[in-house]
Amino acid sequence: MDIIKTKRLIIRPLTPNDTSFILELLNEPAFHKYIGDKGVRTETDALNYLNNGPIANYTNFGYGLYHVTEKTSGVSVGICGLKNRAALDIPDLGYAFLSSSWGHGYATEAGSAVVNYTKQHLNIDRIAAITHPENKGSIRVLEKIGFTFQKEVYLDDFEGPTSLFEIDLN
Repeated sequence: MDIIKTKRLIIRPLTPNDTSFILELLNEPAFHKYIGDKGVRTETDALNYLNNGPIANYTNFGYGLYHVTEKTSGVSVGICGLKNRAALDIPDLGYAFLSSSWGHGYATEAGSAVVNYTKQHLNIDRIAAITHPENKGSIRVLEKIGFTFQKEVYLDDFEGPTSLFEIDLN
């Protein structure tokens, strides 16, 4: 994926240089509550997460989760991109942002940019998105982007029900 630039954000592939940021993001209380504890506790864990997750997905699928930076300040604010989940038959839009960057519309802006990029450059007709049913902020983001609720599902990676949303790119 080439770099995506929006009005306020730069979205680019994650690299091993993002290890410290990933360590911070994956250990935020909201990440643990709504996405899950990935067991990333050290820089080495974060590097392994990057290499075996997003970076491997770029090669295996042609997409993955991407690093999101605030354009003006250069500050890392989150990740956003597509994931492949064995339990879903279509790619899944995923995102997570540092709590310090909440309330600025970054998730909506980045998610919309990734959906537009997918529509223009990838041969993908539909995208799923999942979220914790109690994560009202994430549900609002998905609805703003154009996703519609489909049903509650149970996925191996998550405790309890998960809300499944989809968007048609045709």
